[in-house]
Amino acid sequence: MIQRCKRFITALALATLATAPTGCMTAFSAFQPENIGGPTIVITTIDVDGNSHKRVLSPIEEDDQLFVAANHWPRAWYHRALENPNVQVTRNGKTTNYRAVPVSEQEKKRLLDESGFPMIAYVFTGFAPRQFLRLDPR
Repeated sequence: MIQRCKRFITALALATLATAPTGCMTAFSAFQPENIGGPTIVITTIDVDGNSHKRVLSPIEEDDQLFVAANHWPRAWYHRALENPNVQVTRNGKTTNYRAVPVSEQEKKRLLDESGFPMIAYVFTGFAPRQFLRLDPR
């Protein structure tokens, strides 16, 4: 009985997430990087009204350069960073100012090849196309 209740609650939660009003949201897109292990950063973006928004992301470090990727369909943080590229990153308790710069097609191809995003991750994220930003220190 308990196992059936757990399955029902899980199915209900996944159905709720899948039909959320945020658009094409898959159930797994609600998972945050801090729940899956590995290093994380908090990126703070500013919207057009001047309100700040925080999002936990997994950093990608290549040749002493910091990148972040929008891997899920809910990617308001990514669009805010494109509109206002002055962002802050908190890492290990230290906050630093960065400028978010869209990567070139060549950089994107390299990051896609080297970042090790397995096919199952694409399935879990609803086949959202990966978009990358390079974070240049200000």
